[in-house]
Amino acid sequence: MNGYGGSILRVNLTDNKLTKEPTPPELARDFIGGRGFGIYHLLREVPRGADPLGPENKLIISSGPLSGMLSAGGGKCDWTTKSPLTNGYASASMGGHFTAEMKYAGIDTIILEGISPTPVYLLIDDNKLQLLDASFLWGKGAIDAEVALKNKHGEEFQIAAIGPGGENLVPYACVNHDFGRQAGRGGVGTVMGQKKLKAIVIRGTKSVPVADAQAYRKAGIDLYRACIEAEGHDEWTRYGTTIVTSWCDEVGALPTRNFSAGSFEDGKNIYGPVMRKEIVITDKGCFGCPCPCGKYSRSRRYGTYVEGPEYETIGLMGSNLGIGDIEAVAEANRLADDLGLDSISAGNTIAWAMECYEKGMLTQEDTDGLDLRFGNIEAAFAAIKKIAYREGKLGQLLAQGVKRAAEQIGKGSDKFAIHVKGMEQSAYATHNATAMLLAYMTCDVGAHHNRSWAITYDLQVGRDKVVPEKVARIIWLQNFRPMFDVLGSCRLQWVELGIDRDLYVPLLEAVTGIHRTWEDLEAVGDRIWNLTRMYWVRENPGFGRSWDLPSPRFYEEAPKTGATAGQITNYEDVQCLLDMYYEQRGWDDNGIPTPQTLQKLNIAVQTH
Repeated sequence: MNGYGGSILRVNLTDNKLTKEPTPPELARDFIGGRGFGIYHLLREVPRGADPLGPENKLIISSGPLSGMLSAGGGKCDWTTKSPLTNGYASASMGGHFTAEMKYAGIDTIILEGISPTPVYLLIDDNKLQLLDASFLWGKGAIDAEVALKNKHGEEFQIAAIGPGGENLVPYACVNHDFGRQAGRGGVGTVMGQKKLKAIVIRGTKSVPVADAQAYRKAGIDLYRACIEAEGHDEWTRYGTTIVTSWCDEVGALPTRNFSAGSFEDGKNIYGPVMRKEIVITDKGCFGCPCPCGKYSRSRRYGTYVEGPEYETIGLMGSNLGIGDIEAVAEANRLADDLGLDSISAGNTIAWAMECYEKGMLTQEDTDGLDLRFGNIEAAFAAIKKIAYREGKLGQLLAQGVKRAAEQIGKGSDKFAIHVKGMEQSAYATHNATAMLLAYMTCDVGAHHNRSWAITYDLQVGRDKVVPEKVARIIWLQNFRPMFDVLGSCRLQWVELGIDRDLYVPLLEAVTGIHRTWEDLEAVGDRIWNLTRMYWVRENPGFGRSWDLPSPRFYEEAPKTGATAGQITNYEDVQCLLDMYYEQRGWDDNGIPTPQTLQKLNIAVQTH
């Protein structure tokens, strides 16, 4: 099958049984790869009502047809599961080199099933498949585990590993790869930890068949050339995602002190140029990327190294904690990576706890003696460690995630618990940015930005406007942007460099032999989006409109400082946005896809 490894690897951890089966051609035709394969298997193989941490839940890792290919950004794979954080759909995109080795080992999808009685790791060396004892790794940080496995098996092996956060079942634990890439959101590392799978070690040497080698070479080179010649290539390569930090600060979108504001008085100390000057050693890219946006950094103060921090970590572990010190943010990043925690969820949850502490809702007895004020760097470090090990009262509380922690504490703390559907919000303040607010509200995994990054569109058309055109833009982005996750390709070349999306069409056709237009691809995206919505409906009785509401902070409490001081989106506009969105999606007033919509998309049967 052109463009694919050709097989699905099933790993039954309970029975220590590893089997391969062919990737069905109709699956590739209808769902293409990546996130498409993930939701397909999740809906069909994980029974309704399964415990996210039970043996019936599965962790599905899928590549796409552009993964590991001559494609600028072809280093992505998708990790899908039932989320232990939200009890809904979880999908996390991971860059690096892992997905290429999957394809070269002849594997499109790895499905992890059951629970091992003892810690193990999965070794894939072309056709050699083994579950090996991981007792010597259990308890190690993810970075230390990767070093140990590289030393044992060789540098050419690619490794994905969890840290103590995953082992201790923190519901927002991540999977780490290549010393700084993550499958970060929704608790995919938690599910891996519950299955007692410490790591996956993989190497492949097989060829991937393509439909038209000459056309493939030309289309791949055209895409690379477009990236290298793009006007923003040099600046993007120099600063990566940190280029966003100063812009967000200026427009009032930089989360500050638990999203109470969107501009930070010490923001200049954590901007991209400061980071580049003070701590960056070199640039670091994912598989085959001509514009390496990763930054490998060294903190002299702490004597440590880390990939990053990326913008999201700068926002959530920096300004959102009141910390304006790039070395401290980098160290917080390193701790989160090695301990195996999603830095977005961890930073968000710690910020909530800091606000609770400053408002007297948490005492020093509750914080295990920490002076948990905004700006206290050492307290932030201690909180990260406590979460990973579920240590003390504070660790046990914050390891639940912000939604459950606020439900436990009460006292009105839910009004500033920043999440949607139980997923902590990523690093864009949305007090008066209605498109971005709607994107968070309706995101298929919870409050995450990568499905529909619309904050720039707010500024283009008027950030406070509540109009059908904004809703249509969000829906288009939600159908279009995730197709990069389906194809196994990074979206940042299109987002940041302005690469013509039509360059991907001849490349995809040359690889697979199937002609698809972007209209065809967006139709697949629309189908996947509705499928993931129905997964929430299936797994959560009473699911509906109320689950899409943002934190009251964004419609009740205007920022007092910064570019958006005094600005707010009122509650009536929040509801109006949902009304328009549901209507345009073909969903009912409660946000459930109608039978007519499901029938039109030919997916009604898929949800049973």
